[in-house]
Amino acid sequence: MSHVLVVEDDPHIVSLLSIHLHDLSLQVDTCLNGTEGLNLAISKPYDLIILDVMLPGMDGVQICQRLRALDFQTPILMLTAKSEEFDKVMGLESGADDYLTKPFGVREFNARVKAILRRSVMREKSMQSDSRDTIQFNELKIIKSKFKVLIKDEKIQLTPKEFELLKLLAENPGTTFSRDQLLEQVWGYEFSGYEHTVNSHINRLRAKIEPDINNPIYVLTTWGTGYRFTDEIQSK
Repeated sequence: MSHVLVVEDDPHIVSLLSIHLHDLSLQVDTCLNGTEGLNLAISKPYDLIILDVMLPGMDGVQICQRLRALDFQTPILMLTAKSEEFDKVMGLESGADDYLTKPFGVREFNARVKAILRRSVMREKSMQSDSRDTIQFNELKIIKSKFKVLIKDEKIQLTPKEFELLKLLAENPGTTFSRDQLLEQVWGYEFSGYEHTVNSHINRLRAKIEPDINNPIYVLTTWGTGYRFTDEIQSK
């Protein structure tokens, strides 16, 4: 049974979410405080973490950033009462897998939860069945089953979305992906209007893996179209 952590400071919403998650046959832990929620997320293995943005102690974005910095790959669904574009982009760029704006319907909530868990299972199966577990080019090495990226054998800390972007591009060397395609394939659904989220993720990815961010050798730009990985790749 999948195990979900809900960090939300409104007891009424916590109760409703717990009911819906139990209806999906999921085990649920709940917490009303951000700091306590972070401690729970670190101390137990969860299949999904649901974070409200506005929390006492530590807000949802800070929790998300801390977990990603600690290399936790657990999928995160963020909840926010705000609808401004900045808040949505900030949530996704902090390392969240998806977000929902309050108020939201039961069907939409259930669909998002099931989609996130389904993608997580599919990703794990893909990692286990792929014979090309390691992709290497020059000093860059991607070990897919361990969600690990190395430069000169030194581990590089990537967020889950940065890792998925790099993996997708590296698995298809020379193939150009538009920003819309990257949004759809990496985030798992079409996120029309937020193509600049891809740009910011690519920029941060390059800052971490490229010897010279102004002259990238791994993640290349196809001007006017999107991005591609160099096709001079050597796989193991």
